[in-house]
Amino acid sequence: MTALPQKMLFNVDEYYRMADAGILTEDHRVELIQGEIVRMPPIGSRHAAVVNRVSQILMVPLVGKAVVTVQNPVRLDDHSEPEPDVAVLRLRDDFYAETHPHPEDVILLVEVSDTSYEFDTKVKLPLYAENGIPEVWIVHVPNDEVWVFREPSGRRYRHKWRFRRGQMLAPGGFPELELDAARVLG
Repeated sequence: MTALPQKMLFNVDEYYRMADAGILTEDHRVELIQGEIVRMPPIGSRHAAVVNRVSQILMVPLVGKAVVTVQNPVRLDDHSEPEPDVAVLRLRDDFYAETHPHPEDVILLVEVSDTSYEFDTKVKLPLYAENGIPEVWIVHVPNDEVWVFREPSGRRYRHKWRFRRGQMLAPGGFPELELDAARVLG
């Protein structure tokens, strides 16, 4: 019998041990996705501007109601710890100092997609649904649109909507925070 080569997958603890040993550094820009260490593309200026804009749009009205983080880890399970561009989390007194947020802590995740659209929609989005993330926004920079996904079911979302400039959207967890898609897109 011939043995075929197999991928070696890592769990979150092994991933952090690699960082502690200096194998992975902040300069590497990687995420742990389904046990694989995935190199993320460099962040372009338009991508960064949208992340800054979205975080400010959400942060200011949600002070005291939620924690808004930028490009910080969310531990989905033992083999996946992505770093979404923006995360809106349940308010906690320790601001997640004791542990990274888990799926039950997440109200909304935002991914800004320019070169990563395929990866965000085909890999991350099903992973978010599978782990019960209630709402995901994908800001598709090249197409100048915001996709909103709600109500996870298995590896899919039951509802999805596309928003363009002039159309109003709001996070499901904070429906009073209605905003024009143009504010998100810039």
